[in-house]
Amino acid sequence: MCIKSYAYARAGLLGNPSDVYNGKTISISVRNFYACVILLQTPEFKIESGIQDLEVYNSVSELIKQINLYGYYGGVRLIKSAIKTFFNYCDSEGIELEAKNFTISYSSNIPRQVGLGGSSAIVTATIKALKEFYNVEIPVEILPSIILDAELKELGINAGLQDRVIQVFEGCMYMDFNTEVMKNRKYGEYERIDLSNLPPLYIAYKEGLSKVSGNVFNNVRFRFERRDPFIINVLCNIAELAEKGKKAIAERNFDYLYELMNENFELRRKIINIDEGNFELVKIARSCGASAKFAGSGGSIIGIYKDEDMFNRLTKELGKIDANVIKPEIE
Repeated sequence: MCIKSYAYARAGLLGNPSDVYNGKTISISVRNFYACVILLQTPEFKIESGIQDLEVYNSVSELIKQINLYGYYGGVRLIKSAIKTFFNYCDSEGIELEAKNFTISYSSNIPRQVGLGGSSAIVTATIKALKEFYNVEIPVEILPSIILDAELKELGINAGLQDRVIQVFEGCMYMDFNTEVMKNRKYGEYERIDLSNLPPLYIAYKEGLSKVSGNVFNNVRFRFERRDPFIINVLCNIAELAEKGKKAIAERNFDYLYELMNENFELRRKIINIDEGNFELVKIARSCGASAKFAGSGGSIIGIYKDEDMFNRLTKELGKIDANVIKPEIE
């Protein structure tokens, strides 16, 4: 038995980072990039390292460069945490698993640490493969919470449900992580958005701006847990942008959606320091006439472009600072 499982990159359209704080968001899946997990039944149990985990470099300076860009961790720890979390879930639910071993490997072409959900995609693809291998049914609403446990509880990565929800459901999703709803059933209100109502979108990313998202939000989490009124107010305002954005998309009111996306970034700036490199992405995109906000924690932006001339300007001007510009494939 050989299983191949995929999970795609994602971008936050509106509302991020309120998902970590019981807020509301809209996200899209980005099928231009994906993580792939291959699981093959074998006599022994084995985890094969991916290219990102190989410890071979041309020089010490190359090692240091890789650490500065991507941190100290590769994908194997994500695979391990996903396997452990899956087995813990099955045990807690009284699901008996067939005694059989497998070799698991992964690959990913998702740009690392630029806020496009690369880590969660590896975990998502792994758990999807394990479900198929052991023939285990998990309710689709519950699955993102299990995936989050693999990162939050097992690895201590400060993250929210948004990435995992969109990587499980795919397409475009509106999510409401209302505190009481989450407390009562462990998952939020998830609503699919009609892709035909979306405006023309672009994503720009620059790998040299890589950041570890958990570190970006640590101070906000600290202040949120202490009920800092300023933080609470800004996060509530960011969450409401997603509610307004859902209505704007349904009405195909792209001008209003354009404004909401820009406002999302301005509100975010009030609670999270934006370094000049990331701010430059936004400034250049806006100088071309496009809207711009972070797609995740930094390193990538998403926005609306109005015509092909504008998209070409985005590609040209952002290319001058070595940023890549794509049209996200959502279906």
